[in-house]
Amino acid sequence: MPFLTTDDDVKLHYVEAGSGSPVIFVHEFAGDHRSWEPQMRYFSRRHRAIAYDARGWPQSDVPSAQEKYFQARACDDIRAVMDALSIDKAHIVGLSMGGFATLHFGFTYPERALSLTVAGCGYGAEKGERDKFRAENEVSAKLLEEQGMAAFAEAYAYGPTRVQFENKDPRGFEEFKTQLAEHSNIGSARTQLGVQRERPSLYDLEDEMRELSVPTLVVTGDEDWPCLLPGVYMKQCIKTAGLLVVPNTGHTINLEEPAAFNQGVADFIAQVEAGRWPERDPRAVTSSITGMTK
Repeated sequence: MPFLTTDDDVKLHYVEAGSGSPVIFVHEFAGDHRSWEPQMRYFSRRHRAIAYDARGWPQSDVPSAQEKYFQARACDDIRAVMDALSIDKAHIVGLSMGGFATLHFGFTYPERALSLTVAGCGYGAEKGERDKFRAENEVSAKLLEEQGMAAFAEAYAYGPTRVQFENKDPRGFEEFKTQLAEHSNIGSARTQLGVQRERPSLYDLEDEMRELSVPTLVVTGDEDWPCLLPGVYMKQCIKTAGLLVVPNTGHTINLEEPAAFNQGVADFIAQVEAGRWPERDPRAVTSSITGMTK
């Protein structure tokens, strides 16, 4: 199995396929590199497609120290993957936890991003939800540490934004839940406390988003309630952002609706590479409703 080493000496496992402009997939908390298999098969037909396991996820290293897990480090691990694989610029595609890392990558290393796809991003972002989200992270970490990964997976997989996946595709959902139960309870608990609980709210990053000029696609399911309004907010703030809302869909968008996800991201990347992805026309930003004012 191929591995690379980050600048803080953590080994990350990765897979790659295909050739062409690089596309790097960054998984969600409940996923791993296997979660991107429908995308690896699709995008490797025209691109160099890469997926990796975050620190704390088998097959990568699982550091025991809590200080090894934080939002900026998750962002820097994307850069570490690119550096190790001699990639100067790439299209970055992230879901949920990976979507936050992708957005922060755009803030920190915009010169290395061909584009950003920020999917399922927003859990705990809304101001009125911050304390609740942080408390739920602590409950999750305690369950992981005291009862282990299997018990956690049995509860977490049936969250209110994942039951849509089970209803549509019981076979795919069962595979997702089985793979979740194979993760490290230690790595997952450290990530809950260090990355998920402590990351800044999107609503505290408005200045950074308004400065962002990398082509960006925001993707959300319309039943992914914690991410729906934050997705609109990102669209409003990022002048180069488009918003794709997938109907009757929850959080695990790329697995729940792989055809819609693949087509949307592929069309976005094609427009970026053709130089046709726009920056918002300033005339579209006005306090007027119709443009007809006194």
